[in-house]
Amino acid sequence: MEITPEIIQNTVCKILSVTYSKHEGDNTIPILYLPQVAEVLAELKQNSVAIKYQDLISQSLVELQQVLLSKQEVCEVGYYISCYAQVYEEERNNPKKCSIFPFKDVLYELRTQIVRHCILLLQTNYYEPNPAPLVNRLVSQSLPSGFIQDFVITLYGESEETFKQVLSPILQGLYTAMAEASIADQDYSKPLEALTDLVEIRVTTSSGGNVWPVCNVLAVLPQFHPQLNTKAVGREIAVTSYLSPFFSISVFAEDDARVGNHFFSNMADLANKSIQSTLQNGLQLIRDFLYRIAHTMLRNSTTREAMLNYLAALVGHNEKRAQLQSDEGMLAGDGFMMNLLAVLQALSDKVDLLKIDLMYPFHPQKSDMLSFKNDTRLKMSSQEVEEWLESVHSASSSTEWREPKFVSTCWFLTLHCHHLSLLPALGKYQRRLRTLRDLQKLVDELLSVESTWRRTVFAQRNKGMVKRWKHQIKKLSRAKACADAGLLDSNLMKHCAMFYMSVAEYLLRVMTGVDTLCDITLPLPPTVRSQFAALPEWYVEDIAEFLLFALQYIPGIDECIEDRCIQWLLVTICSPHHIKNPYLLAKLIEVLFILNPDIQTRTSNLYDRIMSHPFSSQYLPSYLMKFYTDVETTGSSSEFYDKFTIRYHISLILKGMWESPPHRQALINESKSGKQFVKFINMLMNDTTFLLDESLESLKRIHEIQELMSNKEAWTATPREQQESRERQLAADERQCRSYLTLGRETVDMFHYLTMEIKEPFLRPELVTRLSAMLNFNLQQLCGSKCKHLKVKTPDKYGWDPRKLLNQLVDIYLHLDCEQFAAAVAQDERSFRKELFDDAANRMERNHILLPSSLDKFRALASRAHEISVANIKKEVDYNDAPDEFRDPLMDTLMDDPVTLPSGINMDRSVIIRHLLNSATDPFSRQPLSEDMLKTNETLRLEIENWKKQKMEK
Repeated sequence: MEITPEIIQNTVCKILSVTYSKHEGDNTIPILYLPQVAEVLAELKQNSVAIKYQDLISQSLVELQQVLLSKQEVCEVGYYISCYAQVYEEERNNPKKCSIFPFKDVLYELRTQIVRHCILLLQTNYYEPNPAPLVNRLVSQSLPSGFIQDFVITLYGESEETFKQVLSPILQGLYTAMAEASIADQDYSKPLEALTDLVEIRVTTSSGGNVWPVCNVLAVLPQFHPQLNTKAVGREIAVTSYLSPFFSISVFAEDDARVGNHFFSNMADLANKSIQSTLQNGLQLIRDFLYRIAHTMLRNSTTREAMLNYLAALVGHNEKRAQLQSDEGMLAGDGFMMNLLAVLQALSDKVDLLKIDLMYPFHPQKSDMLSFKNDTRLKMSSQEVEEWLESVHSASSSTEWREPKFVSTCWFLTLHCHHLSLLPALGKYQRRLRTLRDLQKLVDELLSVESTWRRTVFAQRNKGMVKRWKHQIKKLSRAKACADAGLLDSNLMKHCAMFYMSVAEYLLRVMTGVDTLCDITLPLPPTVRSQFAALPEWYVEDIAEFLLFALQYIPGIDECIEDRCIQWLLVTICSPHHIKNPYLLAKLIEVLFILNPDIQTRTSNLYDRIMSHPFSSQYLPSYLMKFYTDVETTGSSSEFYDKFTIRYHISLILKGMWESPPHRQALINESKSGKQFVKFINMLMNDTTFLLDESLESLKRIHEIQELMSNKEAWTATPREQQESRERQLAADERQCRSYLTLGRETVDMFHYLTMEIKEPFLRPELVTRLSAMLNFNLQQLCGSKCKHLKVKTPDKYGWDPRKLLNQLVDIYLHLDCEQFAAAVAQDERSFRKELFDDAANRMERNHILLPSSLDKFRALASRAHEISVANIKKEVDYNDAPDEFRDPLMDTLMDDPVTLPSGINMDRSVIIRHLLNSATDPFSRQPLSEDMLKTNETLRLEIENWKKQKMEK
């Protein structure tokens, strides 16, 4: 096909919608007559000279602009865009023709000159300044294919000043369009998508390199990383910086009330999974665009530092989000921070952990925004940290500091962002759940007794409170539904889990100094590596908090937990000397607790993986029992109650281990290894004594109030104030009873299964007397004359099963049945009576609680203990007149085996050993004391023996 000048001329006319003939055109398509170009063409034709198509296009466009101005057209830019669209249509409709020279060059020239004139026009004042003419078309995606790329590439060929002059209003227009966007709107992502398209336009330079020119303009905008002028720097940078509206798209009700009102106006939609999925997909779309922008800015060498500094500033200026009592109005919102987190996660996804500088947190050139100077450290005090940092930063230090690489900065930035975005959001979510439960409980409790106040003076007040509480519940429920979409997102949480797997590996490598995880062995050396001891506590705590949340609320997250995390969990729990805060270890143990299939069955596979790890059977039981005793004192004001919760978690884990033969054998071996198991049993006994005492006392008080309330005449005669007081006391006792019985059941269970296979430690002199006394006392409570006071209505409500408890107590007697134990039972003058044992046996026989053979053994034990008790009474000698130096200063009893303490004081060995089981201090000087520091006082022992002989001879 031959391309004639007439074809070229007709094509130019068609694309530009112009004519060189005054009478050409029709009424349907507006065609502009260009008289000057027509005159030039006529003159050239007369002289038989062909016009160059470049000149034809150029002259046509110049005159076209003059004609448009004379006609006062509203939007000339739109005219040029439509011309560009005509070129695209021509190429699409006539591909064969458009591939032929010179027609192909004509179309290229048309595109180029149309874009150049469009740029020239945008430099003038002949257009509407607000918004920029291209913005609406960018946002609506109505620009012809290829236009924006040609526009930017051509514009980049102009001067740098021209490039900024033309592009800045476009960027500002996109910022303005996004500022009012909400995920509740239909086209909320369009301005962000347009910005992404602009930023990703790449130009190949003459040297063969790549540059992303829009990134260059974006990075030098004063608004990109503005100077901050208020104290609320976290909020300010999240509101005033250029990318802030793009990062601010959120589903959280606190950030955007429109989301809750639009998607969850109907309370029936609160749990609608399809709505949650819609919101989550919308957020993922936003985050994908944000990542593409950040990634391109970082790929572009001239904007990498600016983008990294901006991301670091977003994290650093919001460091107070980690505080429990932070002022949310001074900081970026959850939605903003979660979007930032998703971007940083995507940037860190492919980071090789082996390329990360393990010492980066202490690097003298690290980003100032990644500071944790005031954070509590894993092992060191603040003074120790300062001294260590001074030594490693000194000129004489052996540490070789190299300039931080991007991968290290990016990875640690992501770690800190998790701490400041995800963890505060999870904490707020759980606090909201507790508030909802508390409010619902208030409503239920008040309505349950409505009959008592409906016709009283309090009726109006109570109805008002119920109405106000219900309104709060509705508001909080809507906010929760929004947060469900934002946080209970399996895709987001799986990315968090994958990142925390790398954090676990990082901590393992820093803790052990070993790069290959399979080379790690336990126990770790007693000396803690300084670079681990100086890390902030939250590096460890955040993993635990995340696991505790995700394993409960995100189904399937257990499949993301890798072997390196399991190894880190076990190594850390089995290295308590590496962490000074016992509550941190307690959190890690709580992770094992919630994985227990008895707590939630869906995590059984992960639990089995942990339990099958070699460290689990070889070391875990020992360190769990050690921590059980160590947690007696934590230094916290709430340590007395905290220890019961922690020990409850440990007892459930040990109970599960007992069902596994390897772990059971490990526990049995531990019982033979020395004093640690004896200390464990002593603490177990202390807890059982306290918990059963408190539980039974609570049951007695509940019984008393229930009896009073069941007597309608007496209850009606009781003044209203006393009724309310008794009801409050009953509610408090019921809560306490449930709690203590839950804990007490587990301690008794542990005694029960341990004594089945382990005997010797329970029969040691420092334990057996107290153990038998505890058993005797509780047997008396259950079967004595006052046992009827333990009878309550709906015992299941409190977890109260007296038959099971009695069965377990009697089983423990039988598990330990031997002469030594019978002697200890007989020695208890306070509670032991043969009649009590007989009564217990008769009760169990009547209720078929125990097999006849076991009942016979129990009766036989009682008979032997009774015989020993009678014999003890007959040979009893009064030693009350013993000299003071023969008497134990703590118990005021005659010493049998005196030992001398470092303080010089003499005590009976059994008394001081029992004391050391609870406290490793001298009871008089409070100095540290251990059993190996005691010295046998053989001289004093012989003096006491001689005095006793003389006493008996008299």
